[in-house]
Amino acid sequence: MKQNKTSQYFKYAIGEIVLVVIGILIALSINNWNEARKSSAFEEEILTQVKANLIKDKLSLEDISLSFQNAILSSNKILESQWSAQDKDSLKFWLADVIMFDRFQPLTNAYEVLKSKGLDQVKNKELRFLLGTYYDDKANHAIKSIEDIEETFKTDWIPIMREEVLDMEFKTYVILRDNKLFSEESMARNILRINRDNFNGGKNTINGTIKTIDKIQDIITKELN
Repeated sequence: MKQNKTSQYFKYAIGEIVLVVIGILIALSINNWNEARKSSAFEEEILTQVKANLIKDKLSLEDISLSFQNAILSSNKILESQWSAQDKDSLKFWLADVIMFDRFQPLTNAYEVLKSKGLDQVKNKELRFLLGTYYDDKANHAIKSIEDIEETFKTDWIPIMREEVLDMEFKTYVILRDNKLFSEESMARNILRINRDNFNGGKNTINGTIKTIDKIQDIITKELN
C-alpha cells in the first residue's frame, strides 16, 4: 500500500476470481454434457427395449384377434346352419373355435425400468403420453376382454361340456353326444349368441390396442433414427 500498488492487487484478485468462475462454468458444462449424453444413451437403449417388447405384444394380440374372429365366424355358422350332413361334420371344428380361450400378459419390463428412472427420460411428449396410454389403459382393457372369454369358458361352457361332450381336443375339435344341442333352440345356443358378442367386443378392443402399439412403434422408429 505504501508503494501505491493497491489497484494492482485488486486487478490480480479479480482476475483470479474470473479464472475460477470460468473453470467452474467449464466443469459444469462438461458435467451437463456428460449427463445429457448419458440420458440420450439411456433413452435410446430403453426405447429399443420397449419397441422389442411391443413387437412381441403385437404378435400375441394379432393371434388372439384372429382367434376371436374365427370364433365369431364359427358362431355364425352354427347359428345359421341348415344342418346338412356337411354341417354336422363341421360342427366339431366350429365348436373348437368357440369353446376355447386365450391369455395375454404384456411385456412390461422395459416400461417399468423407464418409470423407475422417470418418464421424462423420454423427450417426445406424444410418445410419453402414448406409452402411458398403452401400458396403463389399453393393455389392461385388452387383458380384461380376453379374461372375459376365459370366464365364460369356465362358468358357461364347462358345465355343458361335462354333460354333452364325448371327446375334445382344445382348439382342435369338440364332439357332442347330440348335435340337437345347437341345432334346436336351447340354453347352449343362447350362450353361443352372448359369447359371440363378447368375442366381437374383445376383438374391437384388441384391434384398438394394436393401433396404439403401431403409433408408438412409428414414433420410436423416428426417434431412434
